[in-house]
Amino acid sequence: MADWAPIAKEYDPLKAGSIDGTDEEPHDRAIWRAMLARYVPNKGVTGDPHLTLFVARLNLQTTEEKLKEVFSRYGDLRKIRLVRDLVTGFSKGYAFIEYKEERALLKAHRDANRLVIDQHEIFVDFELERTLKGWIPRRLGGGFGGKKESGQLRFGGRDRPFRKPINLPNMKNDFYGEGSSEKRNWSREGTRDWRTRDRDHERSRDKRWPERERSWAWGDSERERDSKEERSRGRERKDRDR
Repeated sequence: MADWAPIAKEYDPLKAGSIDGTDEEPHDRAIWRAMLARYVPNKGVTGDPHLTLFVARLNLQTTEEKLKEVFSRYGDLRKIRLVRDLVTGFSKGYAFIEYKEERALLKAHRDANRLVIDQHEIFVDFELERTLKGWIPRRLGGGFGGKKESGQLRFGGRDRPFRKPINLPNMKNDFYGEGSSEKRNWSREGTRDWRTRDRDHERSRDKRWPERERSWAWGDSERERDSKEERSRGRERKDRDR
């Protein structure tokens, strides 16, 4: 808890896949992929990473000219790099924008996030590829992106920071049978006592069963004898009436 922070200081795929950054086991395959990935930042990228913004969720029709028009409002631009497919040349929906001054960078970072460009609400954050240690992009199972609650969510970034962990009471461990050894022994002994009682009950019931059968048989013979006596008395009455 002492080292907890809402924004990750070092990228860990396992923690990024956890709401509060405390998971110990990956809960989806993408996290496994990110943990096994070995990503090296693109060495061909030039410019100052501390003056560069990452802009994502762009409309695929958005061009460099449109980005220049929008982001030049916050300050002087040094370079815009719209990432495109090497084969088709189509936009991949994200770009990197480098400013000349830190003041302009901070202003764009604050005001341009969730801005609508070409009917798309964009996401703006500082560049992390070259500034956050251990960074794994989303295409390899990492990243901080994800808009759908049912999809691949990652936490610890500006858009979706970690939630503060909740300290649960110790009684939770006892509830799930994870308490002290004395309590576990007590529970096992109690289970054995119940099993012994069940066996004794079954045996006593088996012993009582023949007695019940005998009593039922005796009751049947008594009823037959009574019915015979009643028939004989009825015949005697008829004889007297004659």
